[in-house]
Amino acid sequence: MFRHRHHKSLFGGAVTMAEVIFHSVVRSVRSKHNNAFVAIGLNMLQVMVFIAAFYVMFSVLDLRRSAVRGDFLLYVMSGIFLYMSHIKAVGAVAGAAGANSPMMLHAPMNTVISIVSAALGVLYIQLLTMFVILFGYHVAVTPIYIYDPISAFGMVLLAWFTGCAVGLVFMALKPWFPSATSVMSTVYQRANMIASGKMFLANSLPSFMLSLFDWNPLFHCIDQSRGFVFINYNPMHSSWQYAAWVAIVLIMLGLMGEFYTRRHVSLSWGARR
Repeated sequence: MFRHRHHKSLFGGAVTMAEVIFHSVVRSVRSKHNNAFVAIGLNMLQVMVFIAAFYVMFSVLDLRRSAVRGDFLLYVMSGIFLYMSHIKAVGAVAGAAGANSPMMLHAPMNTVISIVSAALGVLYIQLLTMFVILFGYHVAVTPIYIYDPISAFGMVLLAWFTGCAVGLVFMALKPWFPSATSVMSTVYQRANMIASGKMFLANSLPSFMLSLFDWNPLFHCIDQSRGFVFINYNPMHSSWQYAAWVAIVLIMLGLMGEFYTRRHVSLSWGARR
């Protein structure tokens, strides 16, 4: 897989890169467990535990009245799926092999392949988990109806993309501040348990509380997705364009930081970890 090859055309180079990315994605998926099916099953179990925990919490605290009119479990899942896609993307991209990783010694492996494979591995697992759970709920419990499924799916992809952008910034900072970056990444992922807004609707928040959440692109993605999932909800305090622009800016900053880091990389950095 990691043999140096000379290509006479751009198409040949693209095919080679796609092949390496495919093998790297498989390696990323199987990194949690030697059996890929078990790795995917563990992620499904984690998502289902999240859904069950929030369903019980909403029921015990009598918060179901604050949800949008419609299928309550679908309301819970619309937040959990985007939240999991976002934070998993942050963790995977932030933990991808960097410029001083031993994997970079094997041509044609490079940091771009490492980042793309980590991001696509997360996307594959999360989308498979989402479709299996929704299909099982639709068949075994009750038929589900999504008002605008294409746009709702687009919000899932946008939540994943913003997670990749945030993770890329953390990845660029990691060789310079390894301990601090690890702490910041963990704090960001834990803070999104509340700051993502998956437990409430933006339209129901007073203005002084809305300012505490509207900085977060994931908050906008989740609120917009509920507008596409439920015909009875019209998000008025969120914008998917904001999340997209934040992701693009963070991607640019992360790529510039990663390029600068790659030019100044030193193998001695590994001794500081």
